Amino acid sequence: MNLTGWYPVFLREMLLFKRKLLKVSYLVSAMMVPLIYLIVFGFGLGRNVHLSSGDYLAFLIPGLVAMSSMTNSYSWIAGALNLNRVYFKTFQVLVQAPITAGGIMLGEVLAGMVKGLFAASLLIGMGLFLHGSFTLTPFLLLATLLNCFMFACLGVIIGMVAKSHEETSTYNNFLILPMSFFSGTFFPLDRVPVVLKWFIYLFPLSHTNILIRKTSFDTPALVSLLAMGVYTLVFLVVGTRLISNYGE
Repeated sequence: MNLTGWYPVFLREMLLFKRKLLKVSYLVSAMMVPLIYLIVFGFGLGRNVHLSSGDYLAFLIPGLVAMSSMTNSYSWIAGALNLNRVYFKTFQVLVQAPITAGGIMLGEVLAGMVKGLFAASLLIGMGLFLHGSFTLTPFLLLATLLNCFMFACLGVIIGMVAKSHEETSTYNNFLILPMSFFSGTFFPLDRVPVVLKWFIYLFPLSHTNILIRKTSFDTPALVSLLAMGVYTLVFLVVGTRLISNYGE
């Protein structure tokens, strides 16, 4: 895969992101949804939830980190790329520039990854401040990094195939929203009925939630890491092919 020219694409997105960081409304919006989940489920309903593994809040925070990093990595790229392609027509200029499809893909994905990591870092900071038993682990860092990269790749795919900005919301409702609630973010997957369990294990976020809560490297951790690697590779190849074959 030829990655020539990725840095100008990445730099452009980072300059746009820098403008958003200067707005208080963006910081508030990035923290609001996970903070609401943390208060409602963690400090509210979570008081009545008892897990064999320990405190529910310590279980919930890594799941919210996974969900927040997924949502922000995916939605920024999917929405911005679709708008640039369908409405502003700036993506066509990018394609005609001396930049390879792999370079465009990598630049967009790394930009989405940075935005996802920013949102995740805000939530990790809240978790460390609000709950003493929550700690950073190598598995949490690894799973968050790979999760951001994986869903940024998926965001490129949706941004390329969606025919309008409204259609990206449809993909969000059928892909991102179900994964947010049924992939082990709010409850352990071993409590899911057997009929649904195998279907849920097909969700990429399910494997992120498994890996992100691990404290030692065992067989389930290896399986989830391999599954995330396969999903990432598939999304990366498909997204690059869509950019390479783009002809609007």
